[in-house]
Amino acid sequence: MKKIVILISGRGSNMQAILDARLPLTVAAVISNDAAAAGLATAQQHGVATQVVDHHAYADRATFDTALAAAINAYAPDLVVLAGFMRILTAEFVDHYRGRILNIHPSLLPSFTGLHTHRRALAAGVKVHGCSVHFVTPELDHGPIVGQAVVPVLDGDSEDTLAARVLAQEHRIYPQAVEWFCAGRLTITPQGAVLLDGARKAAAALVSPPVER
Repeated sequence: MKKIVILISGRGSNMQAILDARLPLTVAAVISNDAAAAGLATAQQHGVATQVVDHHAYADRATFDTALAAAINAYAPDLVVLAGFMRILTAEFVDHYRGRILNIHPSLLPSFTGLHTHRRALAAGVKVHGCSVHFVTPELDHGPIVGQAVVPVLDGDSEDTLAARVLAQEHRIYPQAVEWFCAGRLTITPQGAVLLDGARKAAAALVSPPVER
């Protein structure tokens, strides 16, 4: 059975969605850069080992990443799952886990990389928004996309209402993507596309159609 390590910085709602899904894998540990992260208690309630690698204790990003990698490697995971982990990782760290590290981003990549995605989507006047599961590469929010889910942007939406609609889809597609990885069903092509089951069919099967207004 494959092992994963989940990295969080806060409440870890995507972490909880993965734990609640009871996937055929072992969650070896949940690691946070913040001892106050509420998700640590949630993981402990699920019987999962937890650990803190406080970024404030390190002089720079590189030394923090070295310590974080050492903590992760102690569990020998097959996959590292970023679930609201709010630290930009060095290229060296990402390259060490290349092809074995997933993230979920609250936008339809490649649109709205970085922060404040819901605010920017509303300001741009887009009609649909959503979330993307992708493999992590050194370029922020630009790795090969595993799958996406689409939600409508409704008249009168605020950042909060749009965020809640997107988050519900994050909780649906992230466990599915993690399960696919651990089942050996994902392949990254030399062109950077992600194939499901080795067929020329992108894992965008996760996409959900916009809800009628």
